[in-house]
Amino acid sequence: MSTERLRNIGPKSAAWLRQVGLRSVEDLQAIGAVGAFLKVRRAGFKPSLNLLYSLEGALVGSHWQEIPEARRHQLLAELEEASARLPAQRGTPVGGPVSTTRYGDDDAAPPAEDDGADSEDGGSDED
Repeated sequence: MSTERLRNIGPKSAAWLRQVGLRSVEDLQAIGAVGAFLKVRRAGFKPSLNLLYSLEGALVGSHWQEIPEARRHQLLAELEEASARLPAQRGTPVGGPVSTTRYGDDDAAPPAEDDGADSEDGGSDED
């Protein structure tokens, strides 16, 4: 945030808010605690739910730990609903097959392929 200090908002949270364009109390009031939390999260930061409660506390003028349990559940429901309405984030890989590439030992021979033709004892079928 700007020169003014908000209750519950420390330097790291304030920096995150500034980086997502929330620079004043008015900006925070306009978007709300859930909207601000989503902006921070979608910017690539990893906020905990404590930030959500801190933002709510800053807006209502109380310590974040004094947010009533019912309001916390309401905030979580709003967050879930708002998250579900958002389009998928661009640049985020979609889950898919994973492959491993190993570098180094260019001279090493590739592992021998097992065709399953040998018996268990490694010998021939003749006795």
